[in-house]
Amino acid sequence: MGEAPGLFEDHIDGFHLRYEGSETSIDICSNKKCVIGGMENESNSTIGVQIFDKSTGEWMIPVVLGIKPGPSKGHSAVLIDEDRILVVKGDSASDACFWFLEVNTAFVREQKKRLGTETVAWSRGVIGEAEKLIVISGPSGVGKGTLISKLTEEFPSMFGFSVSHTTRAPRTNEQNGVHYHFTERSVMEKDIEDGKFLEFTSVHGNLYGTSVEAVEVVVDKGKRCILDIAVQGARSIRASSLEAIFIFIRPPSFEELEKRLRARGTETEEQIQKRLGNARTELDQANSPGLFDHILVNDDLETCYENLKKLLGLNEDGKTTTRKSKLFDVPLKHSILKIDQKILIKCGTAEGQNSFRNMFILDLSSMRGGAPGRTSGLKVYSVDPSTNGINVLKTLLLLVFMCLYCYICFANYW
Repeated sequence: MGEAPGLFEDHIDGFHLRYEGSETSIDICSNKKCVIGGMENESNSTIGVQIFDKSTGEWMIPVVLGIKPGPSKGHSAVLIDEDRILVVKGDSASDACFWFLEVNTAFVREQKKRLGTETVAWSRGVIGEAEKLIVISGPSGVGKGTLISKLTEEFPSMFGFSVSHTTRAPRTNEQNGVHYHFTERSVMEKDIEDGKFLEFTSVHGNLYGTSVEAVEVVVDKGKRCILDIAVQGARSIRASSLEAIFIFIRPPSFEELEKRLRARGTETEEQIQKRLGNARTELDQANSPGLFDHILVNDDLETCYENLKKLLGLNEDGKTTTRKSKLFDVPLKHSILKIDQKILIKCGTAEGQNSFRNMFILDLSSMRGGAPGRTSGLKVYSVDPSTNGINVLKTLLLLVFMCLYCYICFANYW
């Protein structure tokens, strides 16, 4: 596999070969081409995306959703299927170089319909299995916040709380960015319209929601993210591609819930009646088939907390998070070859070095998830003569030669 300057593309019987450059162009359907990078007005903080409509000859700048990759002086890209493009950032570590630009996934189609315009979405690739989000729901006053606080205090290196946004005013002793991100309604509505929220709902006349960025902040610290959201928000997460464990916390009785709400002394009688009305609805919805994986009754706080820990598989001695180690660096100069669901990555090598030790195989056969979250389940094998990775490489190269042979024979026949 030789190096090629700038943009270079080859197609061999469905296989795609693409080399690094500041701009890549990929056919995403019969009449559209996606150009990644190379925009004259491209922001210094991300990689630009443009769509070219071959039927009209017009360029479009789509709405770009999701957490975007940072700037890159060079990247490679290849169409994985009709729904998404793999982008490999050059000069990046393996835990930050794999990105998926979704152009026709279910999430993108839904957003195109909602926004009425061309839309794409970024999803960051994760090597290995990403920890599932923990979604905790329940009526106001049931003790969700106390249970989450106990979990994050006992296991600070393992769990992190995603701070939600709200348009309501802060209560006494509530801190912005700690208890909630307090924001103006117009600002939050604009961010919702721009696809920056995983879920949102209107509760007691105020907007509440979980932003994509709030979850990413927790995950980037190597922690498992906990969401404290309403039942309506849990439905939105359940309907998305995000993988999560859904837990509903119930009070021992409705009367006990009302007693707890009044004991807080933070709401007026009108607000208490609104919360009680919403609580009845949420308690009824908690029994919806397929919505919640587990239901816990918070009769005694310590007992409920121990049951929560058991559900999450926590040991008595305090299990710790296993952090993923950095596997390799992808240099600015590299090339990729796609064969089925495997990507062969050839890194630039110094003359005389063993080239096998600078090749890696990215296996996409077990990938899952996607926008508005991350794409997990990626596997990476080092191509080293001392490991079975070299056998995988030989198999891949054999397939390439077979395809070339068939292509040549077919061309000569015609």
